[in-house]
Amino acid sequence: ENSLQKTSTCSSVNPSGIFVSPYALNLSSFTKLIKRLQERHPGFSRNEIVEAVQEVRRINKGVLSGLAISSIEEKASGIL
Repeated sequence: ENSLQKTSTCSSVNPSGIFVSPYALNLSSFTKLIKRLQERHPGFSRNEIVEAVQEVRRINKGVLSGLAISSIEEKASGIL
């Protein structure tokens, strides 16, 4: 029970209801983000899209946590 309480205080759910890890996007969220960006920007390779997401991370002081996935998608689209 205590471990569950500790886990719930270490993670958060942003206002749009998307789980955000305190350290980084979880793998399923990252995969979903990349898929959405690939659909939105079919002319770019997966590597180019990943680089754009990494640039968003760099601009945001090295982390993606705290940003909504839609916000990351918009920022990465602007870079692409």
